[in-house]
Amino acid sequence: MGEEIRYKQVILSNYVKTSVKESDLSLRTSKIQLKIPCGCDGAVLVKNLYLSIDPFILALMKNQELDLPSFTLDSVSLVFLKVMRCTNLRLKINVFRVIILGMPGMTAYVGFFKFCSPKKGETVYVSAASGAVGQLVGQFAKIAGCYVVGSAGNKEKSAFALMKVDLLKNKFRFDEAFNYKEEQDYNAALKRYFPDGIDIYFDNVGGKMLEAVLNSMRLNGRVALCGMISQYNSLEQPEGVHNLINALVKRVRMEGFFTSDHYHLYPKFLEMVVPLIKEEKITYVEDIAEGIESAPGALFGLYSGRNVGKLLVVVARE
Repeated sequence: MGEEIRYKQVILSNYVKTSVKESDLSLRTSKIQLKIPCGCDGAVLVKNLYLSIDPFILALMKNQELDLPSFTLDSVSLVFLKVMRCTNLRLKINVFRVIILGMPGMTAYVGFFKFCSPKKGETVYVSAASGAVGQLVGQFAKIAGCYVVGSAGNKEKSAFALMKVDLLKNKFRFDEAFNYKEEQDYNAALKRYFPDGIDIYFDNVGGKMLEAVLNSMRLNGRVALCGMISQYNSLEQPEGVHNLINALVKRVRMEGFFTSDHYHLYPKFLEMVVPLIKEEKITYVEDIAEGIESAPGALFGLYSGRNVGKLLVVVARE
């Protein structure tokens, strides 16, 4: 008989119809036996130290084929590992390296190098540039010898939004950055930073910004469609892009991608990025919320632009 412990879960209380609210999630305390079930050879009981808060979670919260209680963010998980046979496993995690070498880093690498094929001297625009992926794309672009501009912001014109812009220019070494919430005319803003046009657009937002970018793309430009965060809260009535004729006339290549389709490139990614980490040529910022109780607020903040960098919830420090 294993030790019985109490643990906490964040439960989906209501399907999300439009935009997510903190009240759509609730906290529940449950009990679990700290033992491996009979017949589960090679199983390991894992204590979650961190939870990853990502934009795609909203799509799951809108899926009414999903049983409400089955959508949970847990502090304890039972993980079945065929290649590991042990009864006690303790891992020390370097969060900085796990994030860069994990999904955010791989997404930035695949989207930028595989789908954008950068050349030295080209102009690159990154939207949602202070986010988990955007901050790395900008640094990869600078390493590739490109001119890079990023945009960031939140719903309020505040010192927080200015801090995001400052991070892009001074910590991540973007050539220029701007708060898109302060721009009345996206076309004018892009013309100001890219008077000769944009070669590469790494798109994390979609919507009106994508439409404006298509007006500024140069001949044979490339657009990597990584995310559409402007659309996640309006999936029932998404914004359309009305100027796709520009993609045709300018021979622009636009392609969406899922990182999971490209993990065969992971060894090449490591070959490039590990030396950059060792030589401190690449840096990263995480946005960390303490305690699983903070998960609903953290998720809500993700869609309102309150985070900077990869958003994590610390469940336990050890």
